[in-house]
Amino acid sequence: MVSKRRLSKSEDKESLMEDASKARKQPLSKKTKKSHIPNAVEENDSVFVKLLKTSGVILKTGESQNQLAVDQIIFQKKLFQTLRKHPSYPKIIEEFVSGLESYIEDQDSFRNCLLSCERLQDEEASMGTSYSKSLIKLLLGIDILQPAIIKTLFEKLPEFLFEKMTSDGINMPRLIISQLKWLDRVVDGKDLTTKIMQLISIAPEYLQHDFITSLPEILGDSQHADVGKELSDLLMENTSLTVPILDVLSSLRLDPNLLSKVRQLMMGKLCSVRLDDLPVIIKFILHSITATDALEVISELREKLDLQHCILPSRLQASQSKLKSKGRPSYLGNQESSGQDCVILLFDVIKSAVRYEKIISEAWIKAIESIDSVSEHKIFDLAMLLIIFSTNTQTKKYIERVLRNKIRSGCIQEQLLRSTFCIHHLVLKDVCPSILSLAQSLFHSLDQSTISFGSLLYKYAFKFFDTYCQQEVVGALVTHICSGNEAEVDTALDALLELILLNPSAMRLNAVFVKDDMHLVVRKQLSSTIFKYKLIGIIGAVTMAGIMATDRSRSNLTQGRTDLSNEQCTQVTTLLQLVHSCSEQSPWASALYYDEFANLIQGGKLAPKVLEWVGQTIFNGFQDAFVVDFCVVPEGDFSFPVKALYGLEEYNTHDGIAINLLPLLFSQDFAKDGGRVTSQESGQKLVSPLCLAPHFRLLRLCVERQHNGNLEEIDGLLDCPVFLTDLEPGERLKSMSAKEHSFMCSLIFLTLNWFREVVNAFCQQTSPEMKGKVLTRLKHIVELQKILEKYLAVTPDYVPPLANFDLETLDVTPHTAGSAKIRKKGKIGRKRKADGSKTSSPDTLSKEDNSECHPTPSDRSQLNKEFPGKEEKMSVSLQNYHTFFRELDIEVFSILHCGLVTKFILDTEMHTEATEVVQLGPPELLFLLEDLAQKVENMLIPPVTRRVPFLKNKGSRDIGFSHLRQRSSQEIAHCVVQLLTPMCNHLENIHNYFQCLTTENHGVVDGPGVKVQEYYIMASCYQRLLQIFHGLFSWSGFFEPENHNLLYSALEVLTSRLKQREHEQPLEELLSQSFHYLQNFHHSIPSFQCALYLIRLLMVILEKSTAPAQNKEKIASLARQFLCRVWPSGEKEKNNISSDQLHALLCIYLEHTGSVLKAIEEIAGVGVPELINSPKDASASTFPTLNRHTFVIFFRVMMAELEKTVRGLQAGTAADSQQIHEEKLLYWNMAVRDFSVLINLIKVFDSRPVLHVCLKYGRLFVEAFLKQCMPLLDFSFRKHREDVLSLLETFQLDTRLLHHLCGHSKIHQDMRLTKHVPLLKKTLELLVCRVKAMLILNNCREAFWLGNLKNRDLQGEEIISQNSQESTADESEDDMSSQISKSKITEDGEEDEANAEEKEQDSDEIYDDSE
Repeated sequence: MVSKRRLSKSEDKESLMEDASKARKQPLSKKTKKSHIPNAVEENDSVFVKLLKTSGVILKTGESQNQLAVDQIIFQKKLFQTLRKHPSYPKIIEEFVSGLESYIEDQDSFRNCLLSCERLQDEEASMGTSYSKSLIKLLLGIDILQPAIIKTLFEKLPEFLFEKMTSDGINMPRLIISQLKWLDRVVDGKDLTTKIMQLISIAPEYLQHDFITSLPEILGDSQHADVGKELSDLLMENTSLTVPILDVLSSLRLDPNLLSKVRQLMMGKLCSVRLDDLPVIIKFILHSITATDALEVISELREKLDLQHCILPSRLQASQSKLKSKGRPSYLGNQESSGQDCVILLFDVIKSAVRYEKIISEAWIKAIESIDSVSEHKIFDLAMLLIIFSTNTQTKKYIERVLRNKIRSGCIQEQLLRSTFCIHHLVLKDVCPSILSLAQSLFHSLDQSTISFGSLLYKYAFKFFDTYCQQEVVGALVTHICSGNEAEVDTALDALLELILLNPSAMRLNAVFVKDDMHLVVRKQLSSTIFKYKLIGIIGAVTMAGIMATDRSRSNLTQGRTDLSNEQCTQVTTLLQLVHSCSEQSPWASALYYDEFANLIQGGKLAPKVLEWVGQTIFNGFQDAFVVDFCVVPEGDFSFPVKALYGLEEYNTHDGIAINLLPLLFSQDFAKDGGRVTSQESGQKLVSPLCLAPHFRLLRLCVERQHNGNLEEIDGLLDCPVFLTDLEPGERLKSMSAKEHSFMCSLIFLTLNWFREVVNAFCQQTSPEMKGKVLTRLKHIVELQKILEKYLAVTPDYVPPLANFDLETLDVTPHTAGSAKIRKKGKIGRKRKADGSKTSSPDTLSKEDNSECHPTPSDRSQLNKEFPGKEEKMSVSLQNYHTFFRELDIEVFSILHCGLVTKFILDTEMHTEATEVVQLGPPELLFLLEDLAQKVENMLIPPVTRRVPFLKNKGSRDIGFSHLRQRSSQEIAHCVVQLLTPMCNHLENIHNYFQCLTTENHGVVDGPGVKVQEYYIMASCYQRLLQIFHGLFSWSGFFEPENHNLLYSALEVLTSRLKQREHEQPLEELLSQSFHYLQNFHHSIPSFQCALYLIRLLMVILEKSTAPAQNKEKIASLARQFLCRVWPSGEKEKNNISSDQLHALLCIYLEHTGSVLKAIEEIAGVGVPELINSPKDASASTFPTLNRHTFVIFFRVMMAELEKTVRGLQAGTAADSQQIHEEKLLYWNMAVRDFSVLINLIKVFDSRPVLHVCLKYGRLFVEAFLKQCMPLLDFSFRKHREDVLSLLETFQLDTRLLHHLCGHSKIHQDMRLTKHVPLLKKTLELLVCRVKAMLILNNCREAFWLGNLKNRDLQGEEIISQNSQESTADESEDDMSSQISKSKITEDGEEDEANAEEKEQDSDEIYDDSE
């Protein structure tokens, strides 16, 4: 054998580096022999050439391949035998290798040796492989030559490390390394491993990748461990090689400990790696998982892997850049596409893992199942559940169960699902059939929230997936509609409606699934005697007419057709006339027809020819029904004198007009009472005042569409008076009958709704005169509302006339068959006053009935309590009647832009006679803000998921918002953002108002010189503005990429209030500046409710930041300031702060403070003693919000937050450092001390709510102590014995008090308290056993003894029972046993443990809660 020269690792490396440096300095010269003839046979007298020729290989010169004359195996066998039998063996091997080295000095010759040999013709018939190996590969297959050949190759390789590819595209280093792959046997694997690792350390990066990935194909299994260790070391040194190293480690058979070490290293870098490298990293992590650590690894992986932030930043940046530049989006789009490709590849890796590894799929599901908090659920979690559901059939039932539980608990909400589809739609598209299968399964649930989630799966699959998936979605929903299950059918119909609104063009392609003979159905419904189906028929007919009369000139699909044909126009008008004739006998049906038709026209899609016919018909109908000449006094036997009121012009001629309201209402009520009905019986139509506002809305929209927004044709309706009577009740209020009260209420309701529609119509007119008149109408609305409140206060059973006419109002005022018969006899309208119990709204009546004994839910009533002193305290709130008012359009709030408006008063010659300055006053501002706040809450804040039947009552949430609901939440958010600037102006003005009040009254906001009414209105405006801001920024749509620009614009408005607007500010800067701007308002907050809204608004701003920690403490500080502020209160009210509001603010304070334990210690240790020592009705000086009425709220929140804090503390392990043990032990000492302070407060505050809180959270705290603290005490007892014993001694007294509380509950037989006793006593028993186990573990078993506690009350007095004497005897025996155990330990010589037992014996009674 050839003697091998073994170099040390460092020497070999230095040698290789030296060779490489020489190769870099001196370009390689081709040493071509002059005597060589291209493509000739190599003729040489060297041993190398001769032996090869003898064995069957003919060497060729130039670019020709070496020729193999015999089979490859025969060649190797011949050469091996020739060498072994040679007389000079083993020296002949050195000569052979030396000849090889001389031969390959020529680069062409070397290349030929590395390329495959040419097989001669006569060799084709020979047995063997179908391909030819290279000469070097053949020589490496001979054991006696392999070590020397390998040595030669590694000495030769550095010459080519820094050389570019050859002219024929061959990379020499890669070609050399390829010779070592798939060798049948490696003689010296260890030496080969050493050489190749040294080569990797000095090679260029692009070759390092190739060399590393070739390792599994070169090395044998015996070398895997050594290579794995060296690669792991290299991984720490060079992060650029992460991908190839991990790829190789996944292919090697390695020690699990090494894999775990590398996995931990990768886990630590997971948040900072490039997205391109992520698939390989995740593949390695999943490959290294074992059954024992699967759950732990997956849990850590899902916490650190957040693909949302891998994709969204580029989208956000691209969307923002569209406003500023047009050059960057294409680059960012490519970047985003690349990111999506990487994410798809990543999910392919994960799919493969969960499909073939059961432990990974189950661990992933368990990791997600164990999450409790809503905020901790990620988009990635939901995507993984859907993917595992599609790839692993064995876990489908398990995943369904997890999803159902999380849906019912509210952990998985619509926002999370929408974001999942938005970000990962390309990945989820591949599993569309499984998603639809899951949705179908959820639809069969009995729980409405689960069914709704299934509906959302269908919705977003339709929105984000391709045409095939959309067709499958529609087909599945049609199947659900035919199921016969009411909840399933309703939800499926609602889902189809949403899909139509979401993507009408896509649904049009799938119309074949829902096709029907609509004309026949609509005509049957219109003629139905059942009122509900008549209303459905009206909606269907108007919709059908709208489709038939669509303005085709605007459609790209119908180019060349500019308008309807005469025949089509006739069909539309005939259908509309049919609807009109079928609805004219019912005011409700007529009003619904007008409103639905108005909505259709507002969409702007009606053909001009039809619009012209409709406009003329509606104009004539409205004028004939409701408009009369001003000079013509209505005739009739009216109960009240008729007057023309609220006119905005002085009419000196006979050209004036008026709205004929009171006579119409009187005629309707007179006909309803059975009086002169001959006119109705004779066929004359009786006009209902219910139709006044809907009819005018339709007329206004027709004129607006025909004249491009110009309303000059009907502008006389803005300032014309209304025929009414004196509305101010004055002294006659008490003398009026109940019928007269109801009549006046209805008259005012109808007048208010008329004015509201007038404001809707003219709010966007630009002339100053029109603006001034609109503002005046707003003042009239506010004045009338005050008058209406006075009438409603003395008319408790009154139900107003309907103002919103849709199917949702059917449940509010049900229409019976009896009422239909009455209408046929001529009694049009409502028969509600005589039989209100049958026709009035359950919701409305319940609110009215409760308004006198309980606080109403309206904020106005709450503020009435906070700022009393008004001349008369209102007993009703118009907030309870909001469904009986006409809806204000979102365009009305453009009035918020108004400041001072100059209104010109003209004489009869149209000359300016005088000017009047009109401005938006505080009452009108409050009116607008209250309505806007309701709209923001309805559209931007999601409701609680609940069961809502299809086309049935959607609940009071949507009644009165039908026009608003025709717009998307994105449109509403955009409108509110446009109003931010004027709202900021109003907010700053109100802030200055309260700042001035504080200064004038020497720091007292509600001082003696304050105008109470003005103060109340300004405070209400302040609250509404903060409420609107909070509703806007709480909108979940801001998280969607397409709405990031809108968020950016909103934040820019707030930021610009502090400093001049700058271009291209980062989002974090905008959030910080906006937070600072809003925070500045805390000095002027006038009420506790305003304070809570401000805090919540700041929290919402903070949630959108990626680094919220820096401002989190500011929220805690602000919350503490509000808790420590003295708020305005009334003379009679004991407490001016709502319990829910105080509870919410206190929770916010403790959740955001830096140390919950210190905050609780301050309140319980400082505030509560101040309260105890204060007079009966006084408050704590440090926390003025803490008094005897609010103590239970403070106590409940402190107990709950304390338990939540300790439950979230991770239990220590023996592997943790000493410092961690000490920190956790200190933390538990503080927690137990706080618990002790709180639990002892029941001796002073022993009301039932306080005791209930103590029992509930006391048990939870003890449970947390068992799970989180006792493991820490197990291995801390020996090193920190004094601290542990002190902790147990304190806890002993607390649990003893809990034991006394159990006895107190039983003695008083309070069911609300006693239901907690069994669980609490069981938990205390577990604590006994657990402490005993801890002492045994630490060799102190003798220190534990058990006794019986006496039953005592909260003050410590013994409760006399039949077993009292037995308890005394047991107690004396316990004392004796304790002394015995103590002396026994001392005799054994364990002095230190005896000292510990002395303290332990003082506290062991805590562990005896047996009876």
